[in-house]
Amino acid sequence: MTDAEIARLRARFPILAREVNGHPLNYLDSAATAQKPDVVIAAESAFYRESNAAVHRGAHTLAGEATELYEDARQTVAGFLGVDENEVVFTSHATEALNLVAYALGNASIGRGAGSAAPEFALGPGDEIVVTELEHHANLIPWQELAARTGATLRFIPVRVSEGLDVGALDLEAAAHIIGERTRVLAITHVSNVTGAVTPLDVLVPLARAAGALTVLDACQSAPHLPLRPRELDVDIAVFSGHKLYGPTGIGVLYGRADLLDALPPFLYGGSMITTVTMEKAEYLPSPQRFEPGTPRIAQAVGLAAAIRFVQEIGMERIAATEHVLGQRLLAGLATVPGIRVLGASAERVALASIVVDGVHAHDAGQVLDEVGIAARVGHHCAQPLHRRFGVTASLRLSAGVHTTAAELDRAIEAVASIRPFFGLSEGEQP
Repeated sequence: MTDAEIARLRARFPILAREVNGHPLNYLDSAATAQKPDVVIAAESAFYRESNAAVHRGAHTLAGEATELYEDARQTVAGFLGVDENEVVFTSHATEALNLVAYALGNASIGRGAGSAAPEFALGPGDEIVVTELEHHANLIPWQELAARTGATLRFIPVRVSEGLDVGALDLEAAAHIIGERTRVLAITHVSNVTGAVTPLDVLVPLARAAGALTVLDACQSAPHLPLRPRELDVDIAVFSGHKLYGPTGIGVLYGRADLLDALPPFLYGGSMITTVTMEKAEYLPSPQRFEPGTPRIAQAVGLAAAIRFVQEIGMERIAATEHVLGQRLLAGLATVPGIRVLGASAERVALASIVVDGVHAHDAGQVLDEVGIAARVGHHCAQPLHRRFGVTASLRLSAGVHTTAAELDRAIEAVASIRPFFGLSEGEQP
């Protein structure tokens, strides 16, 4: 994208017009949550002002409009992913989507499920669930709990810690030994929310396929930045958050192969997901309704659809290309700053970098940036095991969005360079 195009885009994000501490807001925390363009705010507001009603039930006009908007949103998401509408399930967030899959597998493991296909998802002692050391907690803890409930073993693919360009990248030699005939599930992130590195799915997914394992992709950090086509990636399941894709909070998306979703036992139970109910038992609808009990996230789905149309208007390929250039600029700029360390240095990455400032706690570093209007993330980013692997407890993360300019990154790099001097530390000096 040209500078003029990005300038026009920025005008569509109302929050970017404000100042923080007397400085123009420089929002570099898109990996935590993205800001919302005017069309998303307007779509969600319009739903509540004009069409608010429960879906799939009422016979009145508002109920019909709400149902149409809700299912149109599902169709928009399906088009974004290149999948069928019945393969798109709306959840509260990506965390719920991952828990849904893990709990559904747990239910299959105790004999609950949809007919003869359900037992193929059952796990037990001797089976293995494989994750990576890159995972954030939402794609780690549900699998820990599933292993504990079923007696399966949780294994993980480590990251490299040696110096070099691929420091922080997954150890693919180890992966080839870990993913094997006992592997029943491979659950991996598409892009690390700490290093920004893109996972080599072209290596890992074929290993899982050869083992006959279910493949689960956490696409929270890739959906806003890269084209996301689950079928082309050959994964069985993919999840992402609405709020990181410029949509509202309170909504996530679960993609699953239709045959797989129809065979999985439900996760939550109640109204709107059944065919018949007696006092003794219930029969469930096929996907997606079997996983959407209760009143769904209607306004959020409408807002998410507006967000998807917004990025589609720009083009995901163009977003990816622009942000790749920004990511390289960010990495190169940070490399010139003495006294800092970038966590992970893989060349294949989105515009995101987590750094450790020698002698300065991440929270203190974040406050220095905030003083000049720069919003950056501090902490362990819900990825404690990965931070522990790097030998640190917290880091400062800069992450770009579609509205980020090269000048904003340069300003952030300059601010990072001021952190150690702010605390009176010279090059090589520790407090």
